[in-house]
Amino acid sequence: MSHRTQHSTSPSSKNIKRGWCRVPDIYVVLFIFIAIAAIATHFVPAGQFERVPGPAGRITIDPTSFQFVDATPAGFTDFMLAIPNGLISAGEVVFFTFMIGGMFMVLRRTGIIEIGVDKLTRRFANQSLLMVPVLMTVFALIATVIGTQELALVYVPVILPLMIALRFDSVTAAAVALCATTAGFATGLLNPINTGLAQQLSGLPLYSGLGLRALAFIAILGAAIFFVMRYAHKVHQNPALSLMQNDEAEADKRSSYQHSVSESALMANTRQKFAAAATFIFFAVLVYGVLRQGWFMLEMAGLFIIMGVVVGLIAGLTTDDICEGFNKGFRDVLVGAMIAGVARGVAVILEQGQIMDTLVYGLGNLVGELPTILSAIGMYFAQLLFNFVIPSGSGQALVTMPIMAPLSDIIGVTRQTAVLAFQLGDGMGNILYPTSGYFMATLALAGVSWQKWVKFFFPLFCVWVLIALGFLMFAQAVQWVG
Repeated sequence: MSHRTQHSTSPSSKNIKRGWCRVPDIYVVLFIFIAIAAIATHFVPAGQFERVPGPAGRITIDPTSFQFVDATPAGFTDFMLAIPNGLISAGEVVFFTFMIGGMFMVLRRTGIIEIGVDKLTRRFANQSLLMVPVLMTVFALIATVIGTQELALVYVPVILPLMIALRFDSVTAAAVALCATTAGFATGLLNPINTGLAQQLSGLPLYSGLGLRALAFIAILGAAIFFVMRYAHKVHQNPALSLMQNDEAEADKRSSYQHSVSESALMANTRQKFAAAATFIFFAVLVYGVLRQGWFMLEMAGLFIIMGVVVGLIAGLTTDDICEGFNKGFRDVLVGAMIAGVARGVAVILEQGQIMDTLVYGLGNLVGELPTILSAIGMYFAQLLFNFVIPSGSGQALVTMPIMAPLSDIIGVTRQTAVLAFQLGDGMGNILYPTSGYFMATLALAGVSWQKWVKFFFPLFCVWVLIALGFLMFAQAVQWVG
């Protein structure tokens, strides 16, 4: 009897221990961050910079205008409303996530995605691993020129079925899109969002210093491609090593998309061919809108609604089928859309408590106290830390560069190096911090939890940090001016 009792309670105790060691759910993590931000408003002095017109009509700060102001610490009501206000503030990301999820579910119902995946799978059946560097290079080049990391939200639903069909996994699909776009965005060869704006704010010639940034692009993208290919090869050889191995949704994806190449090929009927042609036309309109008309998430979301309806009707779906497709897509991305809004609650609390500017001012002073040889590295880590509360590239540039640029003159760092420190610090944190709305939405579209992503990405992130430090130390040593 006693032996039987001991045996039956043992698994229970193991589960309890395992529960204590388990990484908390992302909602718990974000709630803790919001609570910390609220508490900080009671201890960090409130401060404020004056806002002035900046380049291209954007509002920036006057770096000489900082002053402490009366404290407005977060009360119970502010804390209670942080998440609802965060959802409102991040409404553009939330809405975009819903629309792209719904649209791609409608496309799946037309059958054209399965047919396209089938053709590509047969074409690359014996060279499947080559898809990783090819796609990553293309995505990185686009990001480094137009500076839109958020396009990962478009890439993931497109390549996810292909990655599954080629016997990789959802983490591979997310990594191909997120790591490639981040490598391109962070180095920003002709990126107007971070490089161009930061150089304008720093009084530098637009897109100067291209040579060193190109080398950084090659190094950072090369490390990402190697890392993702190694993981993809491991999963392809042994699916049990996938981080998604015990995920029920992943099993459903495999049953939907993976099939033997020896099976008969899927053939498109006439309506599906016209629907596929219409899909390509809509994506051409999307590219034109982003590149020429300055479209962002709201415009793209509106286009996706029309795209889902038109392509669905052309393919022969009924209006009920289209509506149910959108509803199913909305349900699939609900958690990710919510997380994108909840994460914004951290910045909402800091802004309402008026300590955001104080944090910027304090980080600038801290960097100024470092020895000259470490100043560029200090700028990098300051930008990396600040990226947690302002994940927007242009937003971080407008807040931090008016301080970091003149500070660099005082501490012996060239302004070109200060811009590079901003770029690398801002870009790399965007696919690590759960406060980055587009990043969390992309993970939701891929069906990958933040915890699993961190387990995959953190080693590469550490390598990227070392590469960034190497380039910044070189730039500091040669007093790089571009």
